[in-house]
Amino acid sequence: MYKRILLKLSGESLQGSQGYGIDDTRLMQYAEQIKSVAALGTQVGIVIGGGNIFRGLKGAERGFDRVKGDQMGMLATVINALALSSALESIGQKVRVLTAVRMEPIAEFYSKQKAVRLLDKGNVVIFAAGTGNPYFTTDTGSSLRAIEIEADVMFKGTRVDGIYTADPEKDPKATKFDEITYDEVIARGLKVMDQTATVMCKENKMPIYVFNMDKTGNLMRVINGERIGTLVKP
Repeated sequence: MYKRILLKLSGESLQGSQGYGIDDTRLMQYAEQIKSVAALGTQVGIVIGGGNIFRGLKGAERGFDRVKGDQMGMLATVINALALSSALESIGQKVRVLTAVRMEPIAEFYSKQKAVRLLDKGNVVIFAAGTGNPYFTTDTGSSLRAIEIEADVMFKGTRVDGIYTADPEKDPKATKFDEITYDEVIARGLKVMDQTATVMCKENKMPIYVFNMDKTGNLMRVINGERIGTLVKP
């Protein structure tokens, strides 16, 4: 049993079947899975991306100033964090949103001490607005928060069931890894997370477990130790 985890969720996955924005059904599926894990006594921190609303890099490709584009992306993560927190509250789960940039009264400003205190009191804590700085992804924000709150592991919930030699949605011959090292991920150029996030986890010995979050029940399965994804380790 894990004492404390950091769960990284994809903003795109919140689109569900509708292909844009926030799908209510997917949102509640996530909330119910998270509540069931928290009920076991596992402390849950969450970072969620904003790609279902706005992605800074794509904005830059369309002519946006990169800094402003990344700031818009940060705000997109706040919208998703508020949506997830509302869904959790609606099913009776204590939850707080902490942001990397000040925006009271929408949410509280992040500090490690506040986050750990809230986790110890049984709150799910959602970390929004990335690192608060442009040029850093929510993957890097996830790595940073996982290390700061001293999580046992960082779970990366995606729409695929682990890490493959190539994109399994494009290459039918792609094979899945059950385990892989940080160095191999970097050497192969595998798109697990951006390289900054991967190196940060490597240097701080933070294990990463990649699994399919979109399949209901999978979060509980990985918490219970089932090997349904891919473990990244030293």
